[in-house]
Amino acid sequence: MEACHSPEQSNDTSYADTTVVIVITLEVFAGMWINAFIVSVICVAWVRKKTLNSNEKILLFLGSSRFWYLCIAWVYSIFLVIYPNYLYVHRIFPLLNSAQNFFSYSNLWFSASLFVFYCIKIANFRNSFFIYLKGKIDRIVPWLLLGSVLFSLVIGIIAYNATDKALSKNLNFTCQGGIWKSNIRIDQHFLPHFIIGFGYATSFTAVILSTLLLLFSLWRHKRNMQTNSMKDLSMDAHIKAMKSILSFFIMYSTNFICLILILIYSMKNESDVIFLTYLIQYTFPSFHSLVLIFSNPNLEKRLLGILPCGKCKVFLKREL
Repeated sequence: MEACHSPEQSNDTSYADTTVVIVITLEVFAGMWINAFIVSVICVAWVRKKTLNSNEKILLFLGSSRFWYLCIAWVYSIFLVIYPNYLYVHRIFPLLNSAQNFFSYSNLWFSASLFVFYCIKIANFRNSFFIYLKGKIDRIVPWLLLGSVLFSLVIGIIAYNATDKALSKNLNFTCQGGIWKSNIRIDQHFLPHFIIGFGYATSFTAVILSTLLLLFSLWRHKRNMQTNSMKDLSMDAHIKAMKSILSFFIMYSTNFICLILILIYSMKNESDVIFLTYLIQYTFPSFHSLVLIFSNPNLEKRLLGILPCGKCKVFLKREL
């Protein structure tokens, strides 16, 4: 069998693969720890209070989905970089791809549910339908979470079937020194990609609408205060909430762009671009969850209580 690369090229590729694995491992394990912290604190509170409010329910589902998403993503990346041939043994690749899609979609839709929840809770409108939603939001949240899980499950099944068919018909290996490249004609499976892209677009639309409604609510509230020359303590709460929402929106938008890029370049078999996009995307579950911690007084207090370094506490409180 002929060698795929010269010794110098193999050394360069091996060094690149090692660097990729180290970076992904640091990103993933940091995110897993942060989300495991969120889940553990909420579970302890659940045991003590015997109940959870709607915000805690969403955070519990969101933290759990992100923990397992990062776990599956790390295993997937290790196989992809170090053991590419093992991906195609006993349908390992379709299973990993399906699980990754399931938890990725769960993460996406739970995040969107959190946006919608904040919008309905914080924004003030006189519309009768909005007032109805505001009164029923605690009953709506469990159905939002259930719908997110079921929709993500459907996407996972679609991803498994599409990947399994693509591998069975069009698999053709070329050696890339540890980073795989297969000639899978995913463009033949346009319908699954359309459904996945539609799901991305729908969740992102919900986030955009929620953000715009909150911005409009804040603007109208501020205008009324200026007109009446009154001071309202809720104004500070609105501004703080809007800062959090806008930071969430920026991070969510970045994650959405990464997902779309992965969807596009997976159809073109651009593995290098996909890897770079994954590196950026893996920071979203970590950083967004960290911002969520410092937006929640209970989670913030618990986190600052276990940090050993006083300077770290001051830095995190100032930055986040």
